[in-house]
Amino acid sequence: MISFNTMNAQEIIQRNDIKLDSDTLTPEALWAMGRIGGYDASPDGRLIVYNVAYYSVEQNKSHHVLYLYDVKKKQTLQLTTTDKNETDAVFVSSHQICFLSDGEVWRMEIDGTQRVQLSETGGEVEGFLFAPNYRNVILVKRIPFHESIKENPSDLPKATGRLVTDLMYRHWDHYVETIPHPFLAPVASDGHIGAAEDILEGMPYECPMEPFGGIEQLAWSPDSKSIAYTCRMKKGVEYAISTDSDIYLYSLEAEEGTIDKNRNLCKEGVDIPTSDPTKTLKYQPVNQMEGDMNVGYDTNPKFSADGRYVAWLSMARDGYESDRNRLLVYDLQTGQKNYVSEQFDSNVDDFCWSDINSDELYFIGVWHATENLYVTNLKGEVRQLTDNWADFGSLKMMRNGKNIIAERHSYTESADLYLIKPSLKEGDKTQIVQLTNENKHIFDQLAKPKVTQRWVKTTDGGQMLYWVILPPHFDEAKKYPTLLFCEGGPQSPVSQFWSYRWNFMIMASQGYVVVAPNRHGLPGFGSAWCEQISGDWTGQCMDDYLTAIDDAAKNLPFVDKDRLAAVGASFGGFSVYYLAGHHDKRFKCFIAHDGAFNLESMYTDTEEVWFSNWEYDDAYWNKDQTANAKRTYENSPHRFVDKWDTPILCIHGEKDYRINANQGMGAFNAARLRGIPAQLLIFPDENHWVLKPQNGILWQRTYFNWLNQWIGK
Repeated sequence: MISFNTMNAQEIIQRNDIKLDSDTLTPEALWAMGRIGGYDASPDGRLIVYNVAYYSVEQNKSHHVLYLYDVKKKQTLQLTTTDKNETDAVFVSSHQICFLSDGEVWRMEIDGTQRVQLSETGGEVEGFLFAPNYRNVILVKRIPFHESIKENPSDLPKATGRLVTDLMYRHWDHYVETIPHPFLAPVASDGHIGAAEDILEGMPYECPMEPFGGIEQLAWSPDSKSIAYTCRMKKGVEYAISTDSDIYLYSLEAEEGTIDKNRNLCKEGVDIPTSDPTKTLKYQPVNQMEGDMNVGYDTNPKFSADGRYVAWLSMARDGYESDRNRLLVYDLQTGQKNYVSEQFDSNVDDFCWSDINSDELYFIGVWHATENLYVTNLKGEVRQLTDNWADFGSLKMMRNGKNIIAERHSYTESADLYLIKPSLKEGDKTQIVQLTNENKHIFDQLAKPKVTQRWVKTTDGGQMLYWVILPPHFDEAKKYPTLLFCEGGPQSPVSQFWSYRWNFMIMASQGYVVVAPNRHGLPGFGSAWCEQISGDWTGQCMDDYLTAIDDAAKNLPFVDKDRLAAVGASFGGFSVYYLAGHHDKRFKCFIAHDGAFNLESMYTDTEEVWFSNWEYDDAYWNKDQTANAKRTYENSPHRFVDKWDTPILCIHGEKDYRINANQGMGAFNAARLRGIPAQLLIFPDENHWVLKPQNGILWQRTYFNWLNQWIGK
């Protein structure tokens, strides 16, 4: 047997070049697909380097490979063929590429030859960003952190205990004993990287911010003299209750200790009032201050081409992680802030400056359940550029200033790279050209589902869009078992996402109709629709779920109303647990993944307290609870187990510190004690997601076995 650790990239790719037995998408075929990641374009716009991850189910591991695409010749070259994971590739000239391998920065020619290791850190580099003049580089490395977990005595090196003294001792899926910091290092004329200095030396704060932040949270000014970076300068309880991160400007030329060395662009000289950590920040002084204080998330800074402006994503309110992401432009000359996406009443999810001028920005955002491309200017005049039934997942302006590279996917297409030539004026058509076709060899063997939309009136008089995904070889004369998909978040869009777990194409391919509502609480239908859910988890949104499935059962003749199931993860899992006690026998089975079951327990179980505070209003022990808080706790799913009467599958990861595994265990135990058929799929080594190949296939098989048992094909 070939070891995955020594198998070179070419062998892995060949092993994933599978021949299917039928035209049905299976879990094994899903995990054989390559997954496109980061990408960059050469300065002349002729070449694109990008990363693809491949998975070996047999070895239960992944491998990352780099490719080069020639835009003019339409040819692809595999650059890396070693047994190492090689990622984060960027062009440093038109003929040289730098990348990460084994925690070090390397350089190679554009044909993959002349590989040279540039950094010597002992494998500590997690990300890097060269200055435009290539005389300096930012290296992201981890430093020890003992603010919440004390360091064990040196004479007890094998002790496994952790002495915890404050909150945020766990985050997402790990105990917080190290944090990332940005280090600044000189680059020699031959490209080799010198000794690095921590630009946040002595500061116990993350940069980039965990758990999801990367190198996109730092940016170089065009003159290479400044670094804009994202940081939340809080720790312990203060960190746990607050989403207040800021954008700082680090000057390479300012003297050490001066105010300009680390300048806060969000709120210079502002004192933030203290808050009660057991109550929502919604009504507390931090969110009642006059003026634009930028007390919410401020992330992902990017400089304009002329260096005058810094733009970033900004949320208005502290403690609200799902607040609307606005596109803010900061004038470094005047200190003025300008919000340029206000005409778009939804989230800006990614953006880039035009390289031709410094008064236009391109962004992607969700509207009516699709993620499309828009352009705005410094006047805030927004214009839509694409109108696809698809999602753009990220975008990057090519350095020739004429085109954009973007990643795009949909319910029936995995992620690929596209070249976009934006229209210059209203009425012109934006040109979109597909560059990569990573999984063509698999999709060519598959029959695709059909995707449709329906609108239905909600119980409060609104209009709700829901997707309907039909099985391949659909026969309108047949009746099909149907799944109600309950979205997580709770404020995540049901747009045209491609998932390797909650994948609508594989559900339809296995013979199920999927009904996916854009219920209240989702972005893309205006702020009022999106924010309705906070404090009302079991009201309107639950009515919306039932409205969608009832409309489908009544008006879509192919939906078998006697074979319905409700499925979902995270808030979707919570929704399933709640519907289990309130569905009036509509459903024949349920599946809940990583869902909250007992909201009182959830309040103190979760690590990011700001989430529970904003959504519930109060700690459960507060005697002066708001009406929303009382309603929330009184309607926790665990209080309605006496009404459960339907088989349920509970799934949970034990490294999920956002919604702890005791929630799934509690739901399963309750079902069995009630005598209800139930299963518990528990993953000791997975977090809020399922990331390992064999666990992923076990998840899919268990999921479909449960559905087949209770509602069949």
